[in-house]
Amino acid sequence: MTVAGTREELNKLSSVVLTARRLLCSGTMVDLSALEDGVRQVTGAIAALPPDDARSLRDDLLALIRRLDMLGGDLQDQLDRVRASGGGV
Repeated sequence: MTVAGTREELNKLSSVVLTARRLLCSGTMVDLSALEDGVRQVTGAIAALPPDDARSLRDDLLALIRRLDMLGGDLQDQLDRVRASGGGV
């Protein structure tokens, strides 16, 4: 995969994460399996790039990581709400 193609995939994944966060906030269940596969593929593509090319994607990758961290927080918040309401998980 080229640098441009990898950057595009990183941006698509970031968009998926933002959509997942929005859905969670509205109480909608979210299937994250495609996200996991996408992250695995894009990180593999980055690892296969020459070091200078991979470094050029640093900011895009960090942005995705921050969004994933926020999604993780959203998921934890939702789990805490379910537990507090007496729901079992």
